[in-house]
Amino acid sequence: MNHGQSRDWRYLADDGVTASFGLAADEAVTRRQGTGDSPPTVRLYTYRSHCALVGRFQRAASELRLDDCRARGIAVNRRPTGGGAILMGADQLGVAVMTPRGEIERSWDRIRELFQRFGAGLCEALGKLGIPAEYRRKNDLEVQGRKIAGLGIYFDPSGGLLFHASLLVDLDIPLMLAVLRTPFEKISDKEIATVAERITTVRRECGREVALGDVRELVRRGYARTLGVELVPGGFGDDELAEIAALEREKYATPEWLERDPAVADASGSATVKTPGGLLSAHLTLAGDVLKAVYLTGDFFCDERIVLGLERVLRWHPAESARIVATLHTVRASEGLALPGIDTADVVRVIERAVDAARRQEQAAVAKGCFVNP
Repeated sequence: MNHGQSRDWRYLADDGVTASFGLAADEAVTRRQGTGDSPPTVRLYTYRSHCALVGRFQRAASELRLDDCRARGIAVNRRPTGGGAILMGADQLGVAVMTPRGEIERSWDRIRELFQRFGAGLCEALGKLGIPAEYRRKNDLEVQGRKIAGLGIYFDPSGGLLFHASLLVDLDIPLMLAVLRTPFEKISDKEIATVAERITTVRRECGREVALGDVRELVRRGYARTLGVELVPGGFGDDELAEIAALEREKYATPEWLERDPAVADASGSATVKTPGGLLSAHLTLAGDVLKAVYLTGDFFCDERIVLGLERVLRWHPAESARIVATLHTVRASEGLALPGIDTADVVRVIERAVDAARRQEQAAVAKGCFVNP
């Protein structure tokens, strides 16, 4: 059955799904977009508390503390979309938009446009709650520099497109850090506070106990308006459920899918230097010659927006010192991003030392979690 270009899209809402069902359902419906066997669909759902999901191109053992996941009964699986490791449960809203790909090109500029287009429904919903979210960097929605949602896109060979998002209505940060690997050598109250300052949640921004169901309804309305469609409530058809069950059995429940490894493992490193402005530490995740994520901490005094801004421009940045110097000089001049009493040379020096430490420990393969190393 070909659903054509109708303005009527299907709306699915389900809760407490297993990791394998949640992912298989999104991929199966996306696959059927290319053949016209399923209507364009917006699905807003929650996972059974808790599931740890790694990105398509990640190594599960590098991203997660698998023994801790098993001990806590946390299911582990791999998304069809890229991005980082995340913890999903009753307080995190999963978003899947599934539609025919059409003539969309897979260039990075085009993908950025898709992130903005399909992230707009989330931004509108958050705006209704008084939360000023915006698309930033590679694949994030941020609120004043703090990440509130991670985004991902998958192009199925059949011709379907899947947009994924994970919206933090709330988050148990100590639990997340207990099961996701991080660049920190230990998980202390200080490290928990450090990560907490880099992310935010709907309830934190609103300062009250917002029900996930209320957030979901705002997101549904946001997508209906920004996509210009009518979202008609529905369910999975029998043929879809059969395809989902087969995909669970043949892919998402198999060791081949869960244990696949990337060509290059991540590594982590930390270093501390003494500067006129105080102690400065860098904790980073390195993949080859790229800084995936950098945390800057210490006993210096500074507006936290400067620290968040520096961390932002250093994510997904070449680790080459000369290029780091050039970037830091540029953002100092254009945005005023500079640590008081700490020279650019000291920032570069601590990053160089942390990179050296990571390269000495490349076999450690520490993770890039979606909300830990955005």
